[in-house]
Amino acid sequence: MKRLVIASNNKGKVEEIRELFKDLCYNIVSVKDLGLDIHIAEDQADFAGNSYKKARETSVNIGEIVMADDSGLEVEALNGQPGVHSARFAGEKAKDRDNNEKLLSLMKEIPEIRRKARFCCVITMYWPDGNYLQTKGICTGSIGFYPVGEGGFGYDPLFIPTGYDKTMAELSSEEKNKISHRSIAIKAMSELLSNYCQGCY
Repeated sequence: MKRLVIASNNKGKVEEIRELFKDLCYNIVSVKDLGLDIHIAEDQADFAGNSYKKARETSVNIGEIVMADDSGLEVEALNGQPGVHSARFAGEKAKDRDNNEKLLSLMKEIPEIRRKARFCCVITMYWPDGNYLQTKGICTGSIGFYPVGEGGFGYDPLFIPTGYDKTMAELSSEEKNKISHRSIAIKAMSELLSNYCQGCY
């Protein structure tokens, strides 16, 4: 079984990826599991660029197969903000609560009909020989007027997925994994890998 290193220090994100990738023949570990402290500047113009950069630079650094994602929230009324700055919307050391509070502050005068948003995720798998695969997932919805729910992370307490009357943070992990932007991108990656070489490259 080949080892696949997840280039993220976000525990919630790593666990979500591990669960969604469990049927492939990879031993999933995070950079933290390996005792590594790798920080790569997310300075690209879009999710695809950041995802590729994180996967490539981590793989070059450690010489292993690496999977990285870049994801975030795009709000229509804010011209796509926070976008690639989602994790640090309220500052470089911002916590989820800080980012959510800033988003709500910016949207306090925006009516329900104009609160459309979407989560976007781009996944990149990069091999030490320079080959890579990339997939994208999108989950549409809207922004609530206040946070609800204890599950998930990031903007989940504010994001109401299309077709639901509750936030992403209120969904069970099973429900979330059916519709989340990350699960869509990972499932697409799983299909690519299966077609590539029956799940084992």
